[in-house]
Amino acid sequence: MVALRLRESFWFLPALFGVAAVVLAEVLVSVDRSVIDGGVRIAVLDALSAGGGRSILTTIGTAMLTVAGTSFSITISVLATTSSTYGPRLVRNFMADRANQFVLAAFTSTFVYAIVVLRSVHTAIDDGSAFVPVIAVHVAVLMGIVDVGVLVFFIHHIATSVQISSLQKQVQVDLVAAVDQAFVDRDEPHDDVTVASQNADADRGRTVRAADDGYVQSVDWHRLVTWASRHDRVVVMRVMPGDHVIVGDPLAVVTGADVAAGEDDGTARQVRACIATGTARTPFQDVRFALQQLVEIAVRGLASGTNDPYTAVSALDLAGAVLVPAWRDRQAVTGYLDDAHVARVLPHWPALEDLVDTVFEGVGTYGRDHPIVLRAAHRLAERLAEVGADDRGARAARAARSIALRLQQSEHVDQQ
Repeated sequence: MVALRLRESFWFLPALFGVAAVVLAEVLVSVDRSVIDGGVRIAVLDALSAGGGRSILTTIGTAMLTVAGTSFSITISVLATTSSTYGPRLVRNFMADRANQFVLAAFTSTFVYAIVVLRSVHTAIDDGSAFVPVIAVHVAVLMGIVDVGVLVFFIHHIATSVQISSLQKQVQVDLVAAVDQAFVDRDEPHDDVTVASQNADADRGRTVRAADDGYVQSVDWHRLVTWASRHDRVVVMRVMPGDHVIVGDPLAVVTGADVAAGEDDGTARQVRACIATGTARTPFQDVRFALQQLVEIAVRGLASGTNDPYTAVSALDLAGAVLVPAWRDRQAVTGYLDDAHVARVLPHWPALEDLVDTVFEGVGTYGRDHPIVLRAAHRLAERLAEVGADDRGARAARAARSIALRLQQSEHVDQQ
């Protein structure tokens, strides 16, 4: 959970690169001192005066700080445009984009490196002996040249990432990861999860309640299973990623042979430590939110000010690429197993039927006046009906008939 938050932090990679730049600068300055003291001359490196070295480092540092500020301004502008056009929840995708973090880190670390090296340059007037770290200065020049390439890459990347196809593809990647968390193939054996029905006497357990307000962002299932197995407990989840809790709401019920209703023995603290909450939902384990982002892009494309039904069509196609295989082969995880294949944590992931209904409800509400969108929704429903077995197939067939009826009505209105 900490790693996830660091990944989505815009400051972490620049801070890491900044520390590395300071270390590199100090190391190269020390190497320069050793080379000078040893009387070694490196032919490929030109001798520099103190004034020349300072000018080079000052120019590189100033230029990199200016470019970093410009790049950051461009990123903020893109965030504002994207959030207003396709939805404010997509801002997180830009914050978590490793390429954007790397570009900012490259520019700021070069600036830090130049400043640290600059402080070591001095003339004979300063302290009686001149010192110019030639190796460190030439490395700064090399870093400046590399940063020019980074700038070109950033311009290309930012221009590509704001395209609707790129945004939708990134959202689909998040959806695939979330579906993999919640659903597994029903016919394949798994060592760590089960899809069989699990029963637990939650009425006789200890209820763990929320200590903070916010959305459940993720659950460390492995850590929770390990703790439950060590203490011979079964944890019945009352909330799942995406649920909003306030102080006092039940998070989970812990059951076991010797669970008492008396003083807290650390159970609540251990369970809360495995459940991460925050001020906003994330698609990491929240499969509803991951799908909601695709639906939101489709709905905003159908808004009167945008009037772009093709965005909605592509969103439906991308959602179908994930939902159809899951509809055919997968089932929600009902329990997480320990090494002895005992179910220790019992979640309640959303049903695939509810996720599919979310797509059709959004399209049915906002796309009823767009035959192109209705045809894409009908195509998705037919695909689900073809691969679905038993109740799933019948449910998708009913949805296909309903959408076909709406499509006929829409086309009739257009003809009139």
